[in-house]
Amino acid sequence: MADRQVDEQTAERVDEQALAEVVEFTSGLIRIDTTNRGGGDCRERPAAEYAAERLAGAGLHPMLLERTPGRTNVVARIEGTDPGTDALLVHGHLDVVPAEAADWSVPPFSGEVRDGVVWGRGAVDMKNMDAMILAVVRSWARRGVRPRRDLVIAFTADEEASAEDGSGFLADRHPELFEGCTEGVSESGAFTFHDGAGHRIYPIAAGERGTGWLKLTARGRAGHGSKVNPENAVTRLAAAVTRIGEHQWPLRLTPTVRAALTELAALYGIEPDFRDVDRLLHKLGPAAGLVEATVRNSANPTMLQAGYKLNVIPGEAVAYVDGRYLPGGEEEFAATLDELTGPDVHWEFAHREVALQAPVDSPTFARMRAAVEEFAPDGYVVPYCMSGGTDAKQFSRLGITGYGFTPLKLPEDLDYQALFHGVDERVPVEALHFGVRVLDRFLRTA
Repeated sequence: MADRQVDEQTAERVDEQALAEVVEFTSGLIRIDTTNRGGGDCRERPAAEYAAERLAGAGLHPMLLERTPGRTNVVARIEGTDPGTDALLVHGHLDVVPAEAADWSVPPFSGEVRDGVVWGRGAVDMKNMDAMILAVVRSWARRGVRPRRDLVIAFTADEEASAEDGSGFLADRHPELFEGCTEGVSESGAFTFHDGAGHRIYPIAAGERGTGWLKLTARGRAGHGSKVNPENAVTRLAAAVTRIGEHQWPLRLTPTVRAALTELAALYGIEPDFRDVDRLLHKLGPAAGLVEATVRNSANPTMLQAGYKLNVIPGEAVAYVDGRYLPGGEEEFAATLDELTGPDVHWEFAHREVALQAPVDSPTFARMRAAVEEFAPDGYVVPYCMSGGTDAKQFSRLGITGYGFTPLKLPEDLDYQALFHGVDERVPVEALHFGVRVLDRFLRTA
């Protein structure tokens, strides 16, 4: 009996090797340059092979899958102890956005570990989570642990662009690999948000705004730059872009955002008056930053293309706009763009993905909350909706409900959200250790 008690205690505890490996794997993955510049300019295969080798070392049988040579995905399944339960998808992407080395304090692909911090592109988006998954799975193999549910582990390509070579390809061409999966977890949630008043908030994502990347095209009459031209394509485009950039989108509260506001208001002892959401956000102070981008649709002009010579009025001008819409808000979004662009500018979706919403009263959300609270008893867990998007959009085609859950306990002086796609991206070693412990706890019991 004594031996059995020791074995059970060991099974409940992440071992020291897992804590060392999560740092090693985060650094190792960062050193593999998987910069995704868009247009197919990326090669994730070396990182995929790195992950697959470590999964195989845990006794799994990972599959390497490609739509395009070099754009590699990894999928493996872990059998759970309860075959009657639905499977859970655990996924992370292998690609990263570009980094300009001259702007960084350290080389962005060095994976340097210095003063208790791992530096490099991907440290938070999202090779840290990839490393956590690998460390947890390998720890289970050493400890003889199996999760309650079947787990499908997926490391994807191309998340930072169209996902056509990654999760989109997997969902469309290999749906059988995700048989039984009803829910999934990935980026970005369960990180420490410090409100400046001593509260440690851990937002868990239960929704995403939809992606509506737009191409605007204005056509007019080409001509000499010295002549009067009321059909100037650049003028028409500039007017439309200005209208879009200055538009005030109306408030729209989704169930996830309403739940977030309700829980945040309770934390601060505020009555959640949804008749004046802007005033409520003001009362929440810095914590409003968790929700203020998701109470409305949005459209931000990002690129302009026109002309080929200063004294020539071009016949065409093009702009691109990063549009996002709330769950249930796509129809309103499109109708508004019709009005804002007007009759002289044509718009179309350059890339389009659905908005997502997940229940915050589900057993899975409750288990994520419990896992965070076990290791951060002074924390306050709230649901939130992501302003951007993840691979969960593509996996939703398979009926998989997605949550954002990449647990990290962060110091107050680290602006986590600013590090996404930012300069000097980094993650503390202690944050990785916390993440492994929380992820281990959740995935075993999910």
